[in-house]
Amino acid sequence: MTRLALLADIHGNLPALEALQRDLAQFTVEAVIVAGDVVNWGPFSAQVMERVVNEQWAVIRGNNEFYLLEYQTPREPEAWRHYTIPLWLKRQLAGRWHSVIAAWPDTLSLRFADAPPIRVVHGTPQGNSDPIYPTTPEAELTPLLAGLEERTLIAGHTHLPMDRRVNGWRLLNPGSVGLPMDGTFPASYMLLEASDGDWQATFRQVPYDNEPLFHEFERQGFVEECGVVAHLAVEEFKTGRLRVLPFLSWHQATCPTAPLTADLLPEFARANIWDYTPRGFHVNLQGETRFPP
Repeated sequence: MTRLALLADIHGNLPALEALQRDLAQFTVEAVIVAGDVVNWGPFSAQVMERVVNEQWAVIRGNNEFYLLEYQTPREPEAWRHYTIPLWLKRQLAGRWHSVIAAWPDTLSLRFADAPPIRVVHGTPQGNSDPIYPTTPEAELTPLLAGLEERTLIAGHTHLPMDRRVNGWRLLNPGSVGLPMDGTFPASYMLLEASDGDWQATFRQVPYDNEPLFHEFERQGFVEECGVVAHLAVEEFKTGRLRVLPFLSWHQATCPTAPLTADLLPEFARANIWDYTPRGFHVNLQGETRFPP
């Protein structure tokens, strides 16, 4: 009976990954699959890369791997020209893992004898930056899935656990190891077990001590080097909520010519953050409305 472990969105968070590995050690699995975004944001990208590669896990690239591979190349989108975090990531990795990531695939097709084939992507079959939310309407999903041979799809990117059946497809997301986006903080992953010709999904949530994470952010001077976006990225780890994307959406809507600096944060704090947050992330709100001071 095949059993798999599915991970996604580690984001350079070594304490979360170590806690997950301790939890996973109690299970026997045939393979560990990582659905992208191993690096970036967190301060331990090099250590996480070493762990993932040494474990010989099967890995695909997510959009954050492309920040490393495409930044300052002719393939770089114009919008990336002002980004500073990819430079910080490059220094973290110091060129050691670039060729490894460059050779990772963007998708995997898993074919075990005792359960249906699985397609693994980071975002959607069309792109690694496109989300599938637990709440995405079926009418929007149908064209995304058209032509997909495998009837079970595993995706990451949203950092939200998901188990849906839509028009004959099974849609799964293991949640995020290093950066949940539903207002919770455990390291999340998923076990898939072949059962009666299908896959039985079990979601695991593993608490961990995140103080070493924030200590390392401070030690490396992440915010000082990378500015307001880095400040907001750290807030995402602290709150389990989107901060960077709402801030950029608010900036574009209210003051698009203003420099992206910390001087904007007091005004942003007066906004309703949910007005600038994609609807798919409006989960477990519990009265949250505004950016914390």
